[in-house]
Amino acid sequence: MNVFLPCRQGSERVPRKNIKPFADYPNGLLQLKLEQLSDATRVDRIYLSTNDHDIIAYAESLDNPKLVVHRRDDALCTSATSTDELMAHVVDLIPGGDVLWTHVTSPFVGSDTYDQIIQAYYDGLEQGYDSLMTTTLIRSFLWNDNGPINYDRAVEKWPRTQTLPAVHEVNSAAFVSSHDNYQRFQDRIGQNPVLFPLGHIVAHDIDWDDDFVLAESIVKAGLANL
Repeated sequence: MNVFLPCRQGSERVPRKNIKPFADYPNGLLQLKLEQLSDATRVDRIYLSTNDHDIIAYAESLDNPKLVVHRRDDALCTSATSTDELMAHVVDLIPGGDVLWTHVTSPFVGSDTYDQIIQAYYDGLEQGYDSLMTTTLIRSFLWNDNGPINYDRAVEKWPRTQTLPAVHEVNSAAFVSSHDNYQRFQDRIGQNPVLFPLGHIVAHDIDWDDDFVLAESIVKAGLANL
């Protein structure tokens, strides 16, 4: 399994988010994620795609036979760079096989979880699925401007939440698909993905400063293992 790990320079919401100290990791989320991916037995190669000179210097200092450091063009590292452009970048960067796209901002997705995700992907292929993406299950009262979208108030105004149908929120912790699917659909999933739910803490994503602080608090409280 190939891993695509994008880490551009210049996070606007959390400065130096990828590499500033986190918990007991002096090189932060990047150090943690590279250790997690390297310890996953089903991961063969990690493609770290970045234009950040500090990230490159740190990654190249590691003696990690799984790691491939790619200096991404600055034109593909702006705040305006679309996910569609990055998907095309994956096709050019990774020569073939299967691809797991993940982020350093999912600190609680560890090596065991990655191995479970990869196994679920291959099991899914045998069952007629063609890809996988991680989700967070939501069982709550969901509305849009027109009213409730996951229950009928004409039947019951406030049903018990445990009886509501689960809705899958894509949490972006991992997407798994084949290189062929990337080329065929210009997408990081195929047409029939496995939906792989993660627990709420495992799925925690660091996007803002308070997410970073909360993640460190979760570690200090012993609510998650790194």
